[in-house]
Amino acid sequence: MTAPSAQPASSTAVPAGQAVPVSEIDISCRLPLLVLFVGAAKWLVIGWIFALIGSVKFHSPGLLADYAWLTYGRVHPAFTNSVIYGFCLQAGLGVLLWLIARLGGTPLAHRWLVVVGAIFWNFGVAVGVIGILAGDNTGFEHLEMPSYAATPVFLGYLLIGLCGAITFHRRRERKLSASHWFLFTALFWFPWIYSTANLLLVTFPVRGVAQAVIAWWYSDNLLVVWLSLVGLASVFYFVPKLTGRDFRSHYLAMFAYWILVLSAGWGGIPTSAPVPVWMPVLSTISSVFFLLAVIAVGLNVCESIGCSLRAVQGKPEVSFLIFAVIAFGFAGLMRAGCAMLDVNQGLNLTWFGPAMSQLNFYGFFTMALFGAVYVIMPRLFGVELPWPRLVRAHFWLAAAGVVLLVVPLTFAGIFEELNLADPQKPFTVVMHSTMAFLRVSTLGDLLLLFGHIFFLANLSGVVLGFYRARAATAYAEVTADLFKPAGARS
Repeated sequence: MTAPSAQPASSTAVPAGQAVPVSEIDISCRLPLLVLFVGAAKWLVIGWIFALIGSVKFHSPGLLADYAWLTYGRVHPAFTNSVIYGFCLQAGLGVLLWLIARLGGTPLAHRWLVVVGAIFWNFGVAVGVIGILAGDNTGFEHLEMPSYAATPVFLGYLLIGLCGAITFHRRRERKLSASHWFLFTALFWFPWIYSTANLLLVTFPVRGVAQAVIAWWYSDNLLVVWLSLVGLASVFYFVPKLTGRDFRSHYLAMFAYWILVLSAGWGGIPTSAPVPVWMPVLSTISSVFFLLAVIAVGLNVCESIGCSLRAVQGKPEVSFLIFAVIAFGFAGLMRAGCAMLDVNQGLNLTWFGPAMSQLNFYGFFTMALFGAVYVIMPRLFGVELPWPRLVRAHFWLAAAGVVLLVVPLTFAGIFEELNLADPQKPFTVVMHSTMAFLRVSTLGDLLLLFGHIFFLANLSGVVLGFYRARAATAYAEVTADLFKPAGARS
């Protein structure tokens, strides 16, 4: 392994309109993305430990029952917030910054602000998760962190987002790609929805059913719109790059973009909700329209790889991205099917809802980020992944874990709704009938946890390899005179 270059970013002025060398761009992103990616990987492992505890509690209720901090009502929101805010948003921001810099042909602006922002972000998430475990919970799904934790999280995002916006403004490649549109929109989408939800639900709470409407709106915009914007931008950039093929259609990508932005954020409101009838109708239309974006993305990616999985062979990073696209399609079908076919909206009260959510934010977004991070980290540090076989093992563990998690919960939700429709069956009997499915889903959680440990190990290995090489180079330079003959020393 050769020692990576320790030279700082070149200070030589680059003529306007000429792209900066990619090595200089990667050097500018090195420290900020190190903090974001490694911090995100740690939160993923922590979050999935909470997920495993919560899953086991369904068939072993006595587990840790004497500790109020580890009851299911606290462990489950700690899991969702650790994974969504600790991993998904943080790692997504890292990928977003790197793509904006690479696509724009310019170094990351004010990289130290990104580091400060990442510190604020991780501090806020840690305070929020501890607050949830202590029982200080807002009660709104995916927005459970208390207000004193939301402040540093929002401040951290503002610092990171400001650097992303400045980098976008300074780009030397003026022509915008499809990924640019997705990334720039995502940059402003989160602070809008996060500040609005916190103001109207936590700081100055609205009254009545309006709270539920805003909570549905926030969850849908976070888990569907923002994650799709960053995830699809990563897919559209990395799939053609890694397969050596041209991106099939800019127009199809832009069609998916407009469908996503204009309609996808209005779903999630069940028809049985006690709200004006136009709201559930609009929600159903939004969920059906989302299928158009799913079809556009599927056609684009399929034609970009020649509609063949040969491009995936021997490239686990591409496997993550293709799996993400497939999961994106199935999540869209489940979303539309639940909106159109579930007349009584009973599925929303069963395990079908969590299955759909897991398929979207994990099967699609998290898998896409795994592929992106595995590509970005070696480029940042000039060091190959120390354990390439763990990448392949991670993919198969993650793929199997998603299947074992989503499929049993989906069937559990369907059977649960059918049994709930029978007035002769007691509620406890209906709940007990899903235990076999929950045991299988626990196995899926366990496989995913092992995959996350492999992911963290590989990222840590890249960082250790980089600094080990730099230390060896520095040591060789300092001690070079000690091994020269006496007459050759100055």
